[in-house]
Amino acid sequence: MGRLIAVVLFIAVLVPGVLLAREWALAAGRRAVASAGVEFATPTPEGVATLQRQAQHGRRVRRLGLVLGVLGIGASVWMFAEASVFLWLPALVVGLLTGVVLAEATRPRPRWRLSDPARRPRRAEQVSPWLLWTMRAVVAAEVVVAALMWQRGDLPDTVGWVALVVPLLAWLLAEVALLRVLVRPLPAEGADVPVDEALRTWTAHLVTAASSVLALLPLGTLLLAAGIDLGDRVTENVDLLPVALVAGGFASLAAGIAVAGFLLTWLRPVRADARALAG
Repeated sequence: MGRLIAVVLFIAVLVPGVLLAREWALAAGRRAVASAGVEFATPTPEGVATLQRQAQHGRRVRRLGLVLGVLGIGASVWMFAEASVFLWLPALVVGLLTGVVLAEATRPRPRWRLSDPARRPRRAEQVSPWLLWTMRAVVAAEVVVAALMWQRGDLPDTVGWVALVVPLLAWLLAEVALLRVLVRPLPAEGADVPVDEALRTWTAHLVTAASSVLALLPLGTLLLAAGIDLGDRVTENVDLLPVALVAGGFASLAAGIAVAGFLLTWLRPVRADARALAG
């Protein structure tokens, strides 16, 4: 009976990861609509210049993220010596995703004519509130788990600092980017409106996905480590906590990998000559 309960619990904990992947799959439809809006309109010279400037800015800052990842590899070698052989890929991923979030948080403002009086979009027009609040909940969960494990002495100080600082920093940059696209006035009526909508949609989804991945992957690793550690204890009765932790760890890792896959599809910059309704 205990094994059956453990299996049911394991499957139940995996469900949120499946729902998150499904929601990101639905977000692909929002990307297709935004791309089609740009394709069917003829952007003004200011709109075309904005698209080119935004694409160049994104590429430059993401290269900076690659440099940060390489520096992170060097830092891991310095701090963990031989153990760093397993850390080069996480360090590179952290650098690249940090570059993604930083690029969106520092994007230059468009130079087209703004609406007068100023009109601003609603948050739901940019990204699904479910995805947004899931990102925030995952970041909060990762910070709580890392803090608890660090306080109990299950994490070295260097790992504890990284597990706390990286997701929090990515979340703060994501919130800055989300706030910028929310408070920026809409352009005046014309062909620049769909371009502006696509740029806002791209930024909102990029920072949400990158911050989610930077929280889901370490959260899954921490939960797996905690579950395996608890599973080594001998108890008289059936202990479902290790099963729940291991299942939550697998769910978080699987969800993080799935969101990373969707993130790659959003990295392509908005183009005025993109094929309409291209997914």
